[in-house]
Amino acid sequence: MFHTPDYYHNISMRLSEVLDDIGVNENIVTKRRMATLLQESMFTITSKATGIPQTLYKLGSTSEGSTTLGLNSDTDILNCQDDVIVIQDWSEWTPGKCNLLIIQNETTPPGYCLLQVLRHDVPLPTSHETDNVYVKDSSGKILYKNTIIDDIMPEGCQRQGPSSASAAEPGILASDIVTALPCKSWPQSSRAWLDRQETNTWPTAEMKIHAKTTKCFLVGVGSRTSEYSEFEWRISTSLAERCLMFNLNITQIRCYILMKMILKTYINIENLDNESYISSYICKTVLLHCIINKHSNIWKECDILNCLNFCILTLNNYIYQMNTVPISLFMKTI
Repeated sequence: MFHTPDYYHNISMRLSEVLDDIGVNENIVTKRRMATLLQESMFTITSKATGIPQTLYKLGSTSEGSTTLGLNSDTDILNCQDDVIVIQDWSEWTPGKCNLLIIQNETTPPGYCLLQVLRHDVPLPTSHETDNVYVKDSSGKILYKNTIIDDIMPEGCQRQGPSSASAAEPGILASDIVTALPCKSWPQSSRAWLDRQETNTWPTAEMKIHAKTTKCFLVGVGSRTSEYSEFEWRISTSLAERCLMFNLNITQIRCYILMKMILKTYINIENLDNESYISSYICKTVLLHCIINKHSNIWKECDILNCLNFCILTLNNYIYQMNTVPISLFMKTI
């Protein structure tokens, strides 16, 4: 049986003290979250007041409070297009909106879907192709291509997956802006984890109830391995994920930050394409996996070194087994 060395306790306490000193503590994390939610409200109110039908969400490390000086975390903004509605069946069709019907079949990878374009005035499919954005497939359906993201990208930005990315400038952090389409209801493939009865104590029933009230989105990116990637849209449960992150304790937040520090310092030396080998999102997914599979009693300041070891070993096992780290907690059981 593995024996924890005696010095782990002292190192864990010292490590926790250092992280506290650099702002990774409950007080600063709470302030970061409150400031982010206030900014969201201000951005959205401004958009509505100027007649722009959109709701803005600030996501990622800055909104979660899971960053600190030196990590140079970028700003992640999700721009929800409120004049569009994504539906799962005809009963959800809404007059006057741009209605898009989710299609999932044997050709769409897990976590992705196609979007069929419907008419604004009556609940019927549209039959008109438009500017290489609404394109007819082999069965005659008019599908909405995710290449529309390229057409609406702001000047000076670069396409990275579903986002329009802008580089950092003096005094300004790098930012990723994702254009997202809101779903009328959660797709069935994504809500299975909400309805599943589990013996694990995390996520709690209260957390799942709150997650059910959050919006689900589609973002414009296809699977890299698919021959229909230009037509595919990825299901995003970013707000439910943020709900989980807001319910982590300070030791779990510190483990996540330590993982990112280690990767940034020793592993993620930028390559020629300016892409990281292991993303912070993968670290987050691994952390959530570890929280689900470890008893809540281990996540204490005096044991942070053991917690970090477990997270790093879990990530290492995925890599050695050449498995894809689960992309989303909600797409499959991890």
